[in-house]
Amino acid sequence: MDDQNKNLILASALSLIVILVWFVLFPPESSPTPEPVTISEGIAPTSDGIAAAPPAAIVDGVAQSLVQTRDTALATGERITIASGNLSGSVSLTGGRLDDLSLRAYRETVDPDSPIVTLLSPVGGPGAYYALYGWAPGGDLSYDQVPGANTQWIIESGDELTPETPITLKWDNEQGLIFRRTMTVDEHFMFTVTQSVENTSGTAQRMAPYGIVARHGKPDTVNFYILHEGVVRMSDSNLQEIKYKNLPDMDFIEREGAYAEVQDVTENGWLGFTDKYWMTTLIPAPGQAFTSVAKYLPSADIYQTEARLPTMTVAPGEIAEATTLLFAGAKEWQTIRDYQNDLGIQGFIDSIDWGWFFFLTKPIFWLLHNLNLLIGNMGWSIIALTLILKALLLPLAWKSYASMAKMKELQPEMEKLKEKAGDDRQKMQQGMMELYKKEKVNPAAGCLPILLQIPIFFSLYKVIFVTLELRQAPWFGWIRDLSAPDPSSILNLFGLLPFAAPEAGSMFAIISLGVLPIFLGITMWMQQKLNPAPTDPTQAMIFAWMPWVFMFMLGSFASGLVLYWIANNTITFAQQYLIMRSHGYHPNVFGNIKSGFKRKRSEGK
Repeated sequence: MDDQNKNLILASALSLIVILVWFVLFPPESSPTPEPVTISEGIAPTSDGIAAAPPAAIVDGVAQSLVQTRDTALATGERITIASGNLSGSVSLTGGRLDDLSLRAYRETVDPDSPIVTLLSPVGGPGAYYALYGWAPGGDLSYDQVPGANTQWIIESGDELTPETPITLKWDNEQGLIFRRTMTVDEHFMFTVTQSVENTSGTAQRMAPYGIVARHGKPDTVNFYILHEGVVRMSDSNLQEIKYKNLPDMDFIEREGAYAEVQDVTENGWLGFTDKYWMTTLIPAPGQAFTSVAKYLPSADIYQTEARLPTMTVAPGEIAEATTLLFAGAKEWQTIRDYQNDLGIQGFIDSIDWGWFFFLTKPIFWLLHNLNLLIGNMGWSIIALTLILKALLLPLAWKSYASMAKMKELQPEMEKLKEKAGDDRQKMQQGMMELYKKEKVNPAAGCLPILLQIPIFFSLYKVIFVTLELRQAPWFGWIRDLSAPDPSSILNLFGLLPFAAPEAGSMFAIISLGVLPIFLGITMWMQQKLNPAPTDPTQAMIFAWMPWVFMFMLGSFASGLVLYWIANNTITFAQQYLIMRSHGYHPNVFGNIKSGFKRKRSEGK
């Protein structure tokens, strides 16, 4: 291998080590738990000649302070229970807000007795997060004549929201307009909200329906550079992601008292907030034009998304209505894909953060998902996926490993060239090129499989880190969550000593090796022994230490990713060993170790 190729590989390896060391020693800071905020009245935006959706900050029209607990906030008003296959919670009759929602199939930790995941929470409690619907007044109407955040609805029909029993709320403004809101929910995570207005007055009225998803204060996020958390929206095939920290950088709209980015959607779109595993999204009906708004209200520290539908003119005696969808739940790939296909929600599958290598992450996850359906265990599915990927790359690997076998055979000749050339690097280079040409060896051929593994590795890392299906997925034994690091530790002899392993992020975590990282180091070392060593002593020493450096650096990575790398190294070792033997080279990895020990003992004497 010539110096240029060696230096390229060396630089790449060192760069990766530097990056890994940086993220181990200086991990991205997690956002602190939001401090209590004060809810204050905001300035209503205007759109299309009429007042549009009022800010979610307008609650009771006056400032409110946070109460101490979520339960206390839930007990402040009348509610209707929600009970579906995957959801539990309630709808507040104040504003008709969907502000109490938990995900019954998901728990906060792997402990089966841990609390179920809470998605939405009411105003007045910590981390208020809710969906709100209403009508924006136009013409001679004012806000107190249309329903908003503080409207006290009454129940017209239904006493519990289930997949079999919808509910209908009613509000009469006693000035000729009767408003109704009908809500349904399916077995998964989709709500259907139909807003209607009956005009019993003697004059035509103008107004516009809207939907809001709002979060009070910045939520506690993972805050990792490969993961998007914040606003996600689709606007006529254009996917946009805006992080929470970037919302205050948008244009300031003085009349609304907010930083906002407004987009007009002509046919298909949706928008909302996405977390790592959960999402709340407003979805107007396919083909429905609307105005998509991402907003931050600095006066109240509220992050907000709005779907503003076009203005309606309701003639006397007429009823006008608008139906929209609301997704509030877990980002399950199959569920979201089914919604996209069955309901015609364009690009909804892209609400999952597939990343830059989406052309690889999507098919890799599809294959992993289907393997898991077949095998029933995500750990074994990762190993099966590795086997399939290695089989696809086998033709290329065959040529590469054959070249490496030839390079191994040429090691004695290369050592002789080095002795003859001495310090004359140019002479050494010329001699090596002549040797390669004579023996018909391409030293760069061995690098190609490594280069192809890089995007595959990062794509699988993205899949394991982002997708919900890996969350709390067990393999066997002590590996109960493939999306988390190996919980075992060499510091307590893998559980034999009566104290716990250091917590992630502590100063001892980097040396708290688990079983999987140790196997990773061993398999990397075994694979390295089959490759030709660099002729330069410094480079040879660096490459010799790399397996053990990576063992420590990757010890805190997700177990699923470490498992993939162990499987990949093991299969690569087997392939390379067999291919080398088929070309006449007989590697003796463990024999080399014994001879090395003997040589050191003799040198010590």
